[in-house]
Amino acid sequence: MQEKLDELKHRLREVYDLHGAAAVLNWDQSTYMPKRSAPIRARRLAYLQTLAQEKFTDPAIGKLLDDLQAYGESLPYESDDASLIRVTRREYEKQIKVPTTFTAEFGEHAANSFSIWAAARPENDFATVQPLLEKTLDYSRQYSEFFPGYDHIADPHIDRGNHGITTALVRELFGALRDELIKLLNAIKTQEQVEDSFLYRHFPKAQQYAFAREVAQQFGYDFERGRLDETHHPFETRLNWGDVRITTRGDDHHLGDGVFATMHETGHGLYEQGTHPDLDSSPLQSGTSSAVHESQSRLWENRIGRSRGFWEHYYPVLKDYFPGVLDDVSVDAFYRAINKVEPSLIRVKADEVTYNLHIMIRSELSIELLEGDLSIKELPDAWNARYERYLGVTPPDYSDGVMQDVHWYAMLIGGTFEGYTLGNILGAQYYEAVLAAHPEITDEITRGQFGTLHNWLKTNIYQHGSKFDTAELTERLTGGGISIEPLVRYLHTKFGDIYQL
Repeated sequence: MQEKLDELKHRLREVYDLHGAAAVLNWDQSTYMPKRSAPIRARRLAYLQTLAQEKFTDPAIGKLLDDLQAYGESLPYESDDASLIRVTRREYEKQIKVPTTFTAEFGEHAANSFSIWAAARPENDFATVQPLLEKTLDYSRQYSEFFPGYDHIADPHIDRGNHGITTALVRELFGALRDELIKLLNAIKTQEQVEDSFLYRHFPKAQQYAFAREVAQQFGYDFERGRLDETHHPFETRLNWGDVRITTRGDDHHLGDGVFATMHETGHGLYEQGTHPDLDSSPLQSGTSSAVHESQSRLWENRIGRSRGFWEHYYPVLKDYFPGVLDDVSVDAFYRAINKVEPSLIRVKADEVTYNLHIMIRSELSIELLEGDLSIKELPDAWNARYERYLGVTPPDYSDGVMQDVHWYAMLIGGTFEGYTLGNILGAQYYEAVLAAHPEITDEITRGQFGTLHNWLKTNIYQHGSKFDTAELTERLTGGGISIEPLVRYLHTKFGDIYQL
């Protein structure tokens, strides 16, 4: 069996070397690539993605998995080899259903679509991207057809990033959470609003990034295995265990952008850097799902980065980066300002109470597009109507409306947004678990110490990579299933205090 296992690992290493090469090209496309390189870059990305799929779906891998199945089942469930065989089998059976011609065609389309969106969004030009989005929707419906027997057309898409999560579960969780969020938001609206105008003073981006870099390093991000760069839409990418990169964006006249976007991506980076190196170059190498990944980015950004304790330590440090700019602002006023609850247009700038409503809008519209109840032509008006209904605001243009997120313009429609709110739900559950094990973490944060928290997360989540799916990991950490209750408790406690509810 060892010989067959070694051959499987060798073949998988070739596949993930190709994925790593494609990740370099994707990272470059989003950061430093000259604009006129886009068509050739799209072709090369499509070639690498197709080649990786061809190698992964080679019948020889299927034969090796068949030969190794009994051996894998004889090993402890969480062992590296048993997990490798089990998870590779799961992903293999998914990928053999998707023709390589589809992967090639959509890969080239997505790369072109991204480049065109990046140029069109600043020009508020939906007409240019509309036909591309219509083509993406066609591809997305076609993708679902590769998985006959689903309960809902969106199921294959949600499962793609969150194995085992269904449309029915998403609707159940989101429906209950939406009611709680709207109730809390309406209560906050009756109170005096928080003052935050000082956050819009002059805060040069370079200094925001320098402060955020210091924080990322203190959180535990290893810059010897990563780097921080600027981009249109912040993201994290894993090239390999020794090269996990994060990106950010900022605004010279808003302090929060560069600081909190970097904290968010640092959370993703910590997860990828924390996986065990023995899992590299295999289906186990990365975080287990988009939901669990978002649980970490949102945990570090919000539960830590927007906490009172964090700023008791870091507010003097921040003020040193911007001499004189915040001298008239107390730490209490600053803490309240960065947690101001106010319905807004932009998802990535949304507060913790309204953020999930942004996600629910996108999830609902994605599902309606896949179902055929909504067309791309109708999408901008549907987007605006949903924003008015849930948040009481209406986008004045496409750029801050239907064009604001990169996801629909670079990926399949469906399954790309649900992970954010699922991540907030899971992050609250996981944080309750870590505080139960280490209540001293609350005091450590006020001293700028994050080692206990980071080590617990690394030991219990990060090092396992994709060994356990979302439900399995949540059961291991909390003893139960996915629940909105910890998130609801947290939001009511925190914002009840800030707004004196």
